[in-house]
Amino acid sequence: MQSLKRIGLTLVWLAGIAFVFAAANKNDPYLISLRGTGNIALAIASVVVAVLLIRRGYWRRGIAGRALILLWCLPLLSMLGAHAAFEWRKQRVLRTDAAQVRSLGKHFIVGYSSFPEVSVLAEKGLISGAYITKHNVAGSSATRLKEEISALQAKRRAAGLPPLIVAADQEGGIVSHLAPPLTKLPALSTLASLAPDVRAEKAEAFGRTHGQELAALGVTLNLAPVLDLRPEVKRNRFDFNTLIGRRAISDDPVVVAEIARAYVSGLEASGVGAAAKHFPGLGRVRADTHHFSADLDAPLDELEASDWIPFRKVLTGTKAQLMIGHVTLTSVDPDRAASHSKRVVDGIIRKKWNYRGVIMTDDLVMGAIYQRNVCTAVVEALNAGVDLLLVAFDGAQFYRIFTCAMAASAEDRLDAAMLGESETRLKGAFPVD
Repeated sequence: MQSLKRIGLTLVWLAGIAFVFAAANKNDPYLISLRGTGNIALAIASVVVAVLLIRRGYWRRGIAGRALILLWCLPLLSMLGAHAAFEWRKQRVLRTDAAQVRSLGKHFIVGYSSFPEVSVLAEKGLISGAYITKHNVAGSSATRLKEEISALQAKRRAAGLPPLIVAADQEGGIVSHLAPPLTKLPALSTLASLAPDVRAEKAEAFGRTHGQELAALGVTLNLAPVLDLRPEVKRNRFDFNTLIGRRAISDDPVVVAEIARAYVSGLEASGVGAAAKHFPGLGRVRADTHHFSADLDAPLDELEASDWIPFRKVLTGTKAQLMIGHVTLTSVDPDRAASHSKRVVDGIIRKKWNYRGVIMTDDLVMGAIYQRNVCTAVVEALNAGVDLLLVAFDGAQFYRIFTCAMAASAEDRLDAAMLGESETRLKGAFPVD
């Protein structure tokens, strides 16, 4: 009986520590499911446990008993502190002066859960785009989402700002975040075994279907197609999100290029832009960059002769933009991910490939970046010539990420020439009218 009591008491201590950790980190992307009612439940539970401990006489059991009660009081205090810190940062961003807004706001595309909150960001010019996904249509309808996007664009016009970029992830197959209500098409990989002329025709038709449905909603940019080559090895058991083996079109770079170009043509014919992804390629990478850092160790000449063929062909044959992933290209820059490496972005894509289109990062809320030094990544990405920074999974992290850019701007750590070139590219890709 005594041993059971000791085990129970140990569990209460461990649970209290876990509650304090969760409360103090309530704004972390990994704890997004606890927000709202989850936070309320956590706070109520901690108070209830503290009261029960007091009623059971733990306050009279010496230092250990009192420490346990105080431990269970900490979650509520930690939560209040975390909320205050978040609100302070948020208000600081919302009060950004007009000069910084004009300089920095055009580089951010942000996901959102709260329409009133994203409306403020759009109206103030703190962002240039909004990312919509499955939670924006859950329990709603295409008509409601269309009205929401239209309202955001109306606010932009009223504020004298360029139209908002509206981005979505509608690849087909397992990544069809707006289906339903949109049509759920199969993955482009289902076309790979067809005859070349047939697969090109069907890929363009896929693109037209996606483009027409997205355009009808008001979406202007589809974060597709996937140009990574299908990996030869089996999936890593710790790959929970990337799942590139199920999303890649083929392991043949020529087939990938043909299908992807036709698909992009279909999107563009419908008035929707494409963002080819995820350079420098995830086909050879085992780690899931949603959670872990990842290295791509292949030699450059090998990548140029295989993995990069689809990127070169799609970027030269269409108006597609380029999404750059959080993979470290070790032969070029072993110290940072490609998404914020000047050697990769400016050295290879801009200078070697002579690509003058828009480059955007993969989601900065992914673990490979966010759980390391996201502030450094933000500054280095802008200075490398990246045009758009994506904050998709957890839009609330925008305030932290924008604060990083604000601090760098105030301290003259941003390359004015790079920002000027980026502004020119953005104006060319997203006309004001």
